[in-house]
Amino acid sequence: MGNRLSKIVTKTGDKGTTGLGDGNRVDKNSLRVEAMGTVDETNSIVGIVVAEYRTSEGPEQAIADLLQKVQNDLFDLGGELSMPGFQLIGEQHVERLEEWIVEYNEQLPPLKNFILPGGNPAASYCHLARSVCRRAERDVVSLSQQEELNGPLQRYLNRLSDLLFVLARTLARQAGGNEILWQKTEWK
Repeated sequence: MGNRLSKIVTKTGDKGTTGLGDGNRVDKNSLRVEAMGTVDETNSIVGIVVAEYRTSEGPEQAIADLLQKVQNDLFDLGGELSMPGFQLIGEQHVERLEEWIVEYNEQLPPLKNFILPGGNPAASYCHLARSVCRRAERDVVSLSQQEELNGPLQRYLNRLSDLLFVLARTLARQAGGNEILWQKTEWK
């Protein structure tokens, strides 16, 4: 693999196309490339949350470790999108996300109000990752309406956005922080 990445400036994309993992070239604004890019954005933002807690110990370290696994999954998911017909994400990935959602959600008080993104930097970035993940899911849905895709891809992104929401709540409450509750604006 090292040889594949040794030349960064290839100039092969200068005319608005990019190469897929299977060797085919597609327009850079194709639905497939858009979905790959949004998955990559999600992964980058998750990386910010991981960097925030990588040196911590305790519950923060556990979240960083969990999100590092998610980053590897997202890389695989992007790889699967780049190689039509290839499958890397399976139902076991979706089920693992569901287990984490249950585990972390059980530790939270019931949600009685809408919450706003914020609380602390890590929680805010987790909310940002969630919203970009939702866009990635929409992109994958759009692509699946034109091409057949592996079913777990869409479910994985849907569950991941749920997990990121639960983790954002968890991170907002850690270190004495609070969630920011939405309040209806009263116009007078």
